[in-house]
Amino acid sequence: MTEQEWAPTGVDPTVPSVARMYDYLLGGKDNFAVDREAAARIIQLSPNAKEVAQANRAFLGRAVRAVAESGVRQFLDIGTGLPTQENVHQVAHRVSPGSRVVYVDNDPIVLVHARALLAETADTIVVEGDMRDPKAILGHPEITRHLDFEQPVAVLLVAVLHFVPDDEQAHAIVGAIRDALPAGSHLIISHVTTGELDNDAVGEGREVYSKTRAGNVTPRTREQIAGFFEGLEMLEPGLVSTSDWRAENTLDPSLAGPGGADLLCGIGRVPYRG
Repeated sequence: MTEQEWAPTGVDPTVPSVARMYDYLLGGKDNFAVDREAAARIIQLSPNAKEVAQANRAFLGRAVRAVAESGVRQFLDIGTGLPTQENVHQVAHRVSPGSRVVYVDNDPIVLVHARALLAETADTIVVEGDMRDPKAILGHPEITRHLDFEQPVAVLLVAVLHFVPDDEQAHAIVGAIRDALPAGSHLIISHVTTGELDNDAVGEGREVYSKTRAGNVTPRTREQIAGFFEGLEMLEPGLVSTSDWRAENTLDPSLAGPGGADLLCGIGRVPYRG
């Protein structure tokens, strides 16, 4: 059977998908030849791409655990990607069974796999939505029925904001979400930065991603990424590489893979006033 024949309805296996490329970098099997080819080109440009993807996924798990341990019981994961190990609901439920989780994505194959995984999980739902319209997400009837926005919510924007090329739009997305959250809520963000890549490699990487449904990837500087946390209280250790955020084990630099791009991450808490 060809990939075209077994692809889910609404999924074009001839167009690379960011979610499936990420799945491949994590060692998953829910990807097509076109995704593997695109990911292979990214690895050529940034030889540490697999390590960066794995570090990002590990950060997500540590971040969710840290926020859950602080008492947050509601999670909104925007741009969730394909289900893999240590999904948000699995990590949160280990800390606090009954935590309520919403996954949001606009990729048809992500929605198919996520709904199949969560068919019998009452505390977790999957909703179609696009981060470029945060007000529609925050006002979505399924989401507002599932989450109580009068109580603290942890919102995840993990490795997604760099697919919004316009700086003003990216900040508007974060601002709309931040302004809707009550005190004690948390914003969890990771974002690509150029790291050791030169301008030519960045340009070629943008060309690879331009062929996906997500469009161009836009690396940002530390200062630009820090701007997403304006008005929030940063949890320690602040804005750092995903491999360094409260990592249980510190990798010997001499054993690290070859250089390339990196992801910076952090968690900001909505402060209590007065």
